[in-house]
Amino acid sequence: MHKIDWIILSVTLLFIVVYGVYKTRGSKNVEEYILGGNETPWWTVGLSVMATQASAITFLSTPGQAYADGMGFVQNYFGLPIAMVVISITFIPIFQRLRVFTAYEYLEQRFDVKTRSLAAIIFLIQRGLGTGFTIYAPAIIVSSLLGWNLTLLNIIIGILVIIYTFSGGTKAVNVTQKQQMFIIMLGMFIAFFLIVYYLPNDMSIANAMHIAGANDKMSIVNLSFDPEERYTLWSGIAGGFFLALAYFGTDQSQVGRYLSGKSIRESQMGLIMNGFLKVPMQFFILFTGVMVFVFFQFNPGPLNFNPNSKTVIEKSQYKKEYRDLESKLATVNNEKKEINLIYIEHLNQGYDNPILRRQLVSLSSRETDLRDQAKELIKKADPKAQPNDKDYVFLHFILNYLPHGLVGLLLAMILSAAMSSTASGLSALASTTAIDIYKRNVKGIRSEKHYLNATKFFTVLWGLIIILFACFSALSENLIQLVNIVGSIFYGTVLGIFLVGFYIKYVRAKAIFYAACITQLAVIGVFFSQTVAYLWLNFIGALMAVLLSILFEATVFRKKESRSEM
Repeated sequence: MHKIDWIILSVTLLFIVVYGVYKTRGSKNVEEYILGGNETPWWTVGLSVMATQASAITFLSTPGQAYADGMGFVQNYFGLPIAMVVISITFIPIFQRLRVFTAYEYLEQRFDVKTRSLAAIIFLIQRGLGTGFTIYAPAIIVSSLLGWNLTLLNIIIGILVIIYTFSGGTKAVNVTQKQQMFIIMLGMFIAFFLIVYYLPNDMSIANAMHIAGANDKMSIVNLSFDPEERYTLWSGIAGGFFLALAYFGTDQSQVGRYLSGKSIRESQMGLIMNGFLKVPMQFFILFTGVMVFVFFQFNPGPLNFNPNSKTVIEKSQYKKEYRDLESKLATVNNEKKEINLIYIEHLNQGYDNPILRRQLVSLSSRETDLRDQAKELIKKADPKAQPNDKDYVFLHFILNYLPHGLVGLLLAMILSAAMSSTASGLSALASTTAIDIYKRNVKGIRSEKHYLNATKFFTVLWGLIIILFACFSALSENLIQLVNIVGSIFYGTVLGIFLVGFYIKYVRAKAIFYAACITQLAVIGVFFSQTVAYLWLNFIGALMAVLLSILFEATVFRKKESRSEM
């Protein structure tokens, strides 16, 4: 990187940390530290909710997802606005009325401490994994492309987050996320307009969409009923609804954002703001990825965007075969550029030439085949290597085609997003551990100062655990998918517990506890059987927990109670 990039990157990240510490230092009690003193206005709640979900994975992996598979991934978010309405009407008033610090406190009041602890532990497992990914995922990509030390980068990101989260708790997270969202969206808009600017001079965005459409990148809605299809309208509305309902309604990293609102109305407005803006934001990020695809129809791209793959091949016996594939790809790229330029001329004359479209499809198929052959060679050269390169596409464009200064800004955007979601996760892990596990089980009377210090201690402890997890992680999927998969395995069960608590008043503690335990094991089994797409796991988990609890209440535990009354 150029010196100016280093300056912009360093100043941006240090400003966020220093500003967060300065504005929020000196929490006097647990309520102020965990709930931010209930002083957060609705627009800050909305931005904080968006920033928590919009991790670095979103801005690195989503464009790469669109580059490879097109716009269909946006269907994952179709159920989110509906979930925001349900949470605003049902969840927020209950949480605010009970004055809870965490979502799981409600479960003890509704059921018992055993159910509360189960939900809290499930949360700690999945959020601990998810927060580790929010550090590791951008770190491994940035380190691979820039040659930075991966472990050192994990540690730096983790320590920066620990500093201001430890200092100011929830208020620090909320305050810094406003600046982070500004940097993130500024960076994305600049990247998008530069991509469009770098396209051939006589090429409009409409022409670019035609080229993307010819390569099947603009298919937004899939009406298939096949449960094994990952992205369909139905899985997006049903599975996406339950995923969003569970994430925003029961995950403390999100619940903590709107529990800090000034009032019920302010919290509700913040969530509705997220419901209005989230789908357009994801659409824009995916569309940016599609434009990156169009850009590489006119500019050369590597056979595999992950630079580690090239290193693996160069040290193996498959080096010559790989270079032959690179040569064939160069030929295909030249043909693509030539055909695309002719295709644009025809489009400018008002004619969408079907023969040229078929040629583009054929060339795209040849390119995909060459890339698949390259991946096979990479796996042969090193079975432990990860040939999936979707997550490296967008950052490859940033580092190789953007001017000095903007590279630093875009890297600041990526690392800011990593810090934003990591801080929310860290704050939630600490508060859940302190309130739902430690405070609930500690013996004797303790002062407010004691629990404040305990929460700060757990902030540092979880920060170190997350850093260690990030240092020893390994990826197997496209990152944006991997995060949703981890959430889908666990969220459905916890959501089922809350749905029973809110809506099915006659179901009691034992029924829901055992229903939740069986459901969680069943969902894990369904995931490993790979019989349905992962988004359906949210629906299956929630529905199974609800139905089993009703069944248990009507049979097993009703009978036991009747006998005891006799």
